[in-house]
Amino acid sequence: MRATALECVGELAEKDDRVFFIGSDLGQGSAQAFRDAHPDRFFMEGIAEANLIGMAAGFAFEGKIPYVNTIATFLTRRCLEQVAVDLCLHNLSVRLIANGGGMVYAPLGPTHLAVEDIALMRALPNMTIIAPADADEMRRLMPLTVEYDGPIYIRLAKGYDPIVTSDAVPFAIGKALPVRDGEDALVLTTGVTLGPALEAAERLDSGGVSTGVLHVPTVKPLDEQTILEAASSVRAVVTIEEHTIYGGLGSAVAEIMAESRLTGSVRFQRIGLPDVFPDQYGSQASLMERYKITTDHLVSVVKDSVEVQSITVA
Repeated sequence: MRATALECVGELAEKDDRVFFIGSDLGQGSAQAFRDAHPDRFFMEGIAEANLIGMAAGFAFEGKIPYVNTIATFLTRRCLEQVAVDLCLHNLSVRLIANGGGMVYAPLGPTHLAVEDIALMRALPNMTIIAPADADEMRRLMPLTVEYDGPIYIRLAKGYDPIVTSDAVPFAIGKALPVRDGEDALVLTTGVTLGPALEAAERLDSGGVSTGVLHVPTVKPLDEQTILEAASSVRAVVTIEEHTIYGGLGSAVAEIMAESRLTGSVRFQRIGLPDVFPDQYGSQASLMERYKITTDHLVSVVKDSVEVQSITVA
């Protein structure tokens, strides 16, 4: 996914001389094609992310469109003040491409796990947050970022993630994407949790629980209308995300459901990390298993939610 994102930035630069690339201490060869083609628009800075954001803001004030790329925790925790004050306060069109959203950097431990990045970015006015599910969805997203007003946070996954999206569902920033219909339950996903959700829906359907899947790559601004319409026709709604359950997709959906009073008639559950710093090193897959962000757990939660709601209604 990261390679695709950087490749797309290079393609955008060929068509628009406002496009700049700024990296922070990335590996040798990162965005090499961009560097070779446009050395005057390519900048590789050191480990100084706060300065990086200020630099990008300066370019944006001059009418340029900077694409900034580094590790997700560095773009969020490390320079949150600069993102808030330099970018969001002025609603500048800077694109933050965040490597390793979620638990991708599991071998490096909790300092590198971006498990609250969506929550931090959601709290900032003017910030748009997008978490594509795979490289194909990234290709559909990137051309839309050039003329989009304001800052964007783009959350990257590990890379070589399974392709689970299709261009049969048109991509638009700010839109939730209906992937699968269901009458009993609805699963809402963002980022790479779309894959497990589709697997779970298949298993649930075969077991007699008709389950729809609504993919929400744009967590902010949230497509409230589509989500509420889909949620109003089922008995149970479950969100699944590679993120803490506080402040991410689950919180966003819970807020709009509560305000619409849907929570009185629909069973609602969130799947994600509890209120902890992940305390084990390992792989992304092992930590996903540890915190039950899995197909198996999703199947179990949906079944239980539908059964509880059926008993309540009866």
